[in-house]
Amino acid sequence: MSPQSTDHIRTFLVDDHPAILEAVRNRIDETLDIEICGTATVSEKAFRQIEELEPDTAVIDISLEDAHGLDLVQNLQSQCPEVQVVVYSMYDEMVYAERAIQAGASGYLMKDQPTEELIEAIRVVDQGEVFLSRDMASQILNKVARGESSEPSFPIEEFTDRELAVFQMLGEGCSIEEIQNRLNLARKTVETYRRRAKEKLGFESVSKLLQFAVQWASAPGAGKRVSGSPEGDPESVAEEEGSEEDSGETENEEGNTE
Repeated sequence: MSPQSTDHIRTFLVDDHPAILEAVRNRIDETLDIEICGTATVSEKAFRQIEELEPDTAVIDISLEDAHGLDLVQNLQSQCPEVQVVVYSMYDEMVYAERAIQAGASGYLMKDQPTEELIEAIRVVDQGEVFLSRDMASQILNKVARGESSEPSFPIEEFTDRELAVFQMLGEGCSIEEIQNRLNLARKTVETYRRRAKEKLGFESVSKLLQFAVQWASAPGAGKRVSGSPEGDPESVAEEEGSEEDSGETENEEGNTE
């Protein structure tokens, strides 16, 4: 599918941390069978260049400055379905891996794994196969064997994709306006997702939700295993994150949407 004939696996890297891009690129450059054909730190540039360069595979982070990584995965699945995607993320695979596969990715790998695992993932998905950790593959197979709808083990697993994206971005310190822009949603729609996340986690205030989201985002996977409200007073919160009762939220999920 590449514009020129090559025996190499042509791979495009997408990550909003230049240092990570450089480190991963340097390691992959040591291989004989994988060639980095391009890199990007933002979704818009990544999509445009992937369309133009037609790589065999793409490695995509979930957290991007201008969009959510899974939105980029969905767009590539729609417009460039021949590109095999590995989602490479700091976020817990038990929360995100299945969502990534449903969005169109062929693999999911957490960043705490050795780079050699990422290289293996690229090779596996290039062969048209799915790459997941043994634990994650086992969980998905068990879910299928049970006939799917078992109760979620942790409250965060009950989130819809949009609720999870908003919760994640709150934990990363994004304002409502920043989330609006990255997800292309109306402000009231973002506030609705925030409220639903708060209710599903059992918090009484937005400040408690924000404190918990920051804890979860800074220690990936920890949030879904913690029950009850975090102890202590919340960190200072921007005024716009204040009382939802005054925000006039709407149940219209579409807003100015995707």
